[in-house]
Amino acid sequence: MLANPTFARRSQLSRIVPDRRRHKRVAVALIGRFMRANKEDYPCKLIDISSGGAAVTCQVAPSRGERIVAYFDHFGGLEGEVVREFDGGFAFRIDASRHKREKLAAQLTWIVNRAELTAADGRRHERMAPVNRQFTLKLAEGIVIACRVLDVSVSGASLMTPARPEVGSEVVLGTLRARVMRHHRQGFGVQFLEVQDAAQLRAHFG
Repeated sequence: MLANPTFARRSQLSRIVPDRRRHKRVAVALIGRFMRANKEDYPCKLIDISSGGAAVTCQVAPSRGERIVAYFDHFGGLEGEVVREFDGGFAFRIDASRHKREKLAAQLTWIVNRAELTAADGRRHERMAPVNRQFTLKLAEGIVIACRVLDVSVSGASLMTPARPEVGSEVVLGTLRARVMRHHRQGFGVQFLEVQDAAQLRAHFG
């Protein structure tokens, strides 16, 4: 008697273990360091991360259940417990408040999309060198500093400043609200939260 193909397919599906991860992982390659419970620290490389956990490669892996603190650019310190070991690395659960998880999720979204958004901005909107270059910049912490505008378009700007706010964080350039998209040698690039009117932008920046 031939097997029912529909029944066979359902049987196969019933044996598939569902992915129980609550947070979607994204591939992000960042060099960093992690510190073990004994305060010894080692270099590592981040290979994927979500707001709930991360996986890294390293030469010295901690044991399952051990608490570690890992440090990476853009994310800062991430504390948690090792939940899995694999050949050449380990995965750990990130222990964080709800606010920090939401902030981490926002950072991940912007880091993953920044290359595409920056490239798209370059194709769609022409950049210009402003006449008025000196502006005030309000950071997320409420700190106001001076900055120099290198170039600007209706959708974003490149700023010269020693400040390095986190990618994904909001700032205010003059009176324009923007989000930090990337860091570069002289400062960082922002994307305006709203596309600006070209005539008003020229009047604003000269």
